Amino acid sequence: METLKLLCDYFPTAVFTGKCLVFISQSWRVELTEHKDSDFSKSDTDPTVIRVRIYKRALDGELIGGHYEDFQLASLNELAEQVEKYVQQAIGANLRENIE
Repeated sequence: METLKLLCDYFPTAVFTGKCLVFISQSWRVELTEHKDSDFSKSDTDPTVIRVRIYKRALDGELIGGHYEDFQLASLNELAEQVEKYVQQAIGANLRENIE
């Protein structure tokens, strides 16, 4: 969860739930979760996996899971930039501002 806590500083509109980083609007929900690799043969210096899930709100209010992507970049700045670019392309909104 350490990487998610650091990403909170980069994305001021996010809410950290203790489990994931959430961006929510009337139309979208974007979740960032942190996953440790269960392969114990790898070193602890490998960066954790950040999974970005994007949900679209249907007309009835239900969230429909769309797609997700896993990011595993060692540099926190590069990770944040790539996540921001990915989400911006997927939903057409910037995560550093309130998403619509």
